[in-house]
Amino acid sequence: MAWMFPTIIKNLFSRPATRRYPFKDIREPFPGYRGKIYWDVSKCDLCGDCARVCPAEAIEVSLENRQIKYDPFKCIYCGTCMQTCLPMAISQDKYYTKPAAAKAVETISVPV
Repeated sequence: MAWMFPTIIKNLFSRPATRRYPFKDIREPFPGYRGKIYWDVSKCDLCGDCARVCPAEAIEVSLENRQIKYDPFKCIYCGTCMQTCLPMAISQDKYYTKPAAAKAVETISVPV
């Protein structure tokens, strides 16, 4: 047990080994990073291709309600929905997704 004391003392008086994300040192994402997913509702035709190809089943398209339900906590940010969307209504931001305290499903309404 006594052999641990030098390590304990060193760790008490040194800087932390990790960043205090999201409070400090938010660095620029590396090239090719796939961030938050956005829908351009003016381009969306509710075809449902994005929901069919999503491997995590994070997207649901409802034709009756003209809504898209997107669960960012299920999403693996692979980008297949964006690549499959023919009208190019889906885009990915290059910034990190902010941490959240509660899991919430985003509902996107598509106008007629």
